[in-house]
Amino acid sequence: MKLQRHPANPLLLPDPASEWETYNVFNPSVIHHAGLFHMHYRAQGLDWVSRIGYAVSVDGVHWNRLRQPVLGPTDQIDARGVEDPRVTEIDGRFYLCYTAYGNHFEGIGVPTHAGQGGITPMIAVSDNLIAWQRLSAIVRGEDNKDHVLFPRRINGRYMALHRRPPNVCLAESDDLLTWPAARMRPIFGPRPEGKGWDEKRVGGNGVPIETEHGWLVLYHAYNNRHVYRLGVCLLDLEDPARIVHRPKDFIFEPSEIWELKGDVPNVVFSCANPVVDGQVYVYYGGADHVIGLATCPLSDLLAFARQG
Repeated sequence: MKLQRHPANPLLLPDPASEWETYNVFNPSVIHHAGLFHMHYRAQGLDWVSRIGYAVSVDGVHWNRLRQPVLGPTDQIDARGVEDPRVTEIDGRFYLCYTAYGNHFEGIGVPTHAGQGGITPMIAVSDNLIAWQRLSAIVRGEDNKDHVLFPRRINGRYMALHRRPPNVCLAESDDLLTWPAARMRPIFGPRPEGKGWDEKRVGGNGVPIETEHGWLVLYHAYNNRHVYRLGVCLLDLEDPARIVHRPKDFIFEPSEIWELKGDVPNVVFSCANPVVDGQVYVYYGGADHVIGLATCPLSDLLAFARQG
């Protein structure tokens, strides 16, 4: 494996004294800004509804967290929770991609997400990482999530990875408000049945990392035994729908007891891979219960990705 676990793991645990993060804290976004690490994480409390909390750190390991969530349900589109945050800074503003888990798709009522309710890939905006305003949805009325914005415009357009099961797709927008279906293209999907660790379903992780060799994208996948692992690929800088390299091997898999056993077993799931001083910090949820950190020099990860 290319990623090395931090010895302080797990970094963040549920708080049994809190009503909203009693049972699980997991799947965090982390962005490095103004010399600090800023974490937005998914939490589940006594009502089992997901909310998004905030924590801040000087070193990326030891965290101070707010006692109240910064984003929670507001209406029917997210009545069952807000999930899996991914924060991107673009032109000095912060954009939060998150999954709204609602009672139904607006006006449609199509059941998804564990067999009930609807999921919608949403975007919110903030100027301070604390107060968020809902901005738009990438799509409505379909099973679609794992979305994340690229950190800059490409050919004049905003771009985002998203997941139309079982594939990772690319979406484009002129204004972050509308995402035309005609500009949505599949990028890659699972490998053939029985041919690898990512044979069942794939989805994007954190913000794509711009390098001279292409966009370095970390992604997650699971196989027929429902074991989640992490992999990496390189996308073309000017046309991210084109794969430059995609190694066959994974870079990380569950092995610690808190990754193998939890609310959902055998899961390492990441929404964050900031690069700080040449090091990639991969923050992840372990078994949908706690938060861990694994790291790797960017140069090593890039060299591995280019072998694909």
